[in-house]
Amino acid sequence: MAKHEKDDDGRWSQDVTEHSDALDLADGVFTWKDPKRIARSLRDSAESSGRRKSSPYRSAMSMLTFYVNRAGKDLDAKQRDVLEQAKDELRALYGKD
Repeated sequence: MAKHEKDDDGRWSQDVTEHSDALDLADGVFTWKDPKRIARSLRDSAESSGRRKSSPYRSAMSMLTFYVNRAGKDLDAKQRDVLEQAKDELRALYGKD
């Protein structure tokens, strides 16, 4: 599949999260139940990436926000809460309270 084209199901956003050019994400990071673990993993991915185009904080937060927005109505309420808490944890890791 070419860069971020729709697959047969039209799930281009899933392709973006799985094959991001900016960050190498841990498998299943957005399904984890611990917001601190998610935030640390995103931070570590952003810090170690040599391909990102903005600061590590912005790259990590952008990927998290992208996932939450694109999962939309298909994201269950409990996991949405976990991911929103992960945003707060990410802000804390970077001193952006």
